[in-house]
Amino acid sequence: MKVNITARKFKARETLKEFIESEVASLEKFSDDIISVDVILSFQNSKESIKSAEIIVKVPKQILSATDDSDDFQKSVSAAVQKVARQLTKVKTKKRTVRVHDND
Repeated sequence: MKVNITARKFKARETLKEFIESEVASLEKFSDDIISVDVILSFQNSKESIKSAEIIVKVPKQILSATDDSDDFQKSVSAAVQKVARQLTKVKTKKRTVRVHDND
């Protein structure tokens, strides 16, 4: 699984990159078919600086994505990973359901 991390308008620290890679690696529990993962980090500098993380996961025949905003990149990444994990679970469940019905 290939992981690309993009930080828009800032340079991500090495500790943040390591955290992202460990979080994304946890997605392999949900699917062995993951081809690549793109993580895009950005922040809006307003009164409360909003830090957002977008995760795009490529699996065969599909692209799954999730975005989350918070006051911390680690919170945003964790929440987005959880959203993608739910999507991967749903995709896997649908595949199993189709296979079961095909065998009838």
